[in-house]
Amino acid sequence: MSTVPMPVYVKLAENLCDDIVSGRYHEYGRIPSVRDLAITYEVNNITALHTFEYLTEKDIIFKRRGEGYFVKEGAVKLITDSRRRNFYDNILPQLFVEMKKNGITIDEVAQKYNESLTKNEEDQQ
Repeated sequence: MSTVPMPVYVKLAENLCDDIVSGRYHEYGRIPSVRDLAITYEVNNITALHTFEYLTEKDIIFKRRGEGYFVKEGAVKLITDSRRRNFYDNILPQLFVEMKKNGITIDEVAQKYNESLTKNEEDQQ
């Protein structure tokens, strides 16, 4: 499968979205500042600022003047809905092409999926 290079600010946005979905940052909760994000990920402040602008445009976060950036209400649903659409529209079709090229059946994929779930459950215990 081919992958398209992703800008650094989008990668950082995805990391913040992961943290929002996992519950690290809650609705109306404050997220790290531009400066803190830049330090954490060792990027310049402009890149970190682009990350916040991108997430603001996507309605994931909002800014309170003088206070910082906060998670918007409904952000988790917005993120998960967007990721599901991306999965169904982009990732799954590519996966099907690769499966066909390599003679992999849906039953084999289901078996691997179930094995993965079992292994993850065992790892968490």
